[in-house]
Amino acid sequence: MVVRPMVIRHAGRVTTAEFVKRRPGAHSDFFAAEAAGLRWLGAAGAPVVAVLDVSAEHITLERLASAPPTSAAAHAFGAALAWMHDGGAPKFGSPPAGFDGQLYIGSRPMPSEPTSTWGEFYAAQRVLAFVDAAVSAGNLTRRDADDTRAACEVIASGRFDDDEQPARIHGDLWSGNVMWTPEGVVMIDPAAHGGHRETDLAMLALFGCPEFESVIEGYQLTHRLRTGWQDRVPVHQLHPLAVHAAGHGPGYGTELGRAARRTVELAA
Repeated sequence: MVVRPMVIRHAGRVTTAEFVKRRPGAHSDFFAAEAAGLRWLGAAGAPVVAVLDVSAEHITLERLASAPPTSAAAHAFGAALAWMHDGGAPKFGSPPAGFDGQLYIGSRPMPSEPTSTWGEFYAAQRVLAFVDAAVSAGNLTRRDADDTRAACEVIASGRFDDDEQPARIHGDLWSGNVMWTPEGVVMIDPAAHGGHRETDLAMLALFGCPEFESVIEGYQLTHRLRTGWQDRVPVHQLHPLAVHAAGHGPGYGTELGRAARRTVELAA
């Protein structure tokens, strides 16, 4: 990582340095996907870090100052998140506008074939796509893998589909990608695509976002969530749990199995 001092002004924020991420030998789409995602989310009014430069082996972002989380900042973030989701996407799985390359979540490639129905897309491309890797890594037992596949069958059947249009989601919205700055929350490191708004919120809940209740309050005042969204949290947590089970230890595999069984129970 290299930091070169300078002064940058962007959307009312002032920062005194660039933040440069480098990855020699990276896939040509790795940083391009991140840049495209940030710009696409920003086009919907989302508070995202500014992209200053991007190439095959690096991305240059504005450097952000940090500040303690506050209820007011969380409330404003919730409203902005709802506006971003309302920006929409052509289909579930649609990549950021103008980008047709490989998407990533963290450093892991992520499939994204646009699909008309959420359940079909989510089961195949956001959960099952990572199950075999989790099993191979020794992080997902046979029972939990079988239960996850059973849950995906239920999801793919359309049991949790609704009349929500594809939302413009961050896609990797855990607390580490929510930066608290003096000007409010700024999001970083997206895996942006067309998805379901509840998936972003479920990921925030999974990894313990500070002031989460205020985030939800701000969100609800801007876009009322569908009745029962809290009950569906395990359904939408299958994706981040599957990704983490593929590379971050058996504890995530255990939680994936539990969420899968809860999903099947909800569908009964």
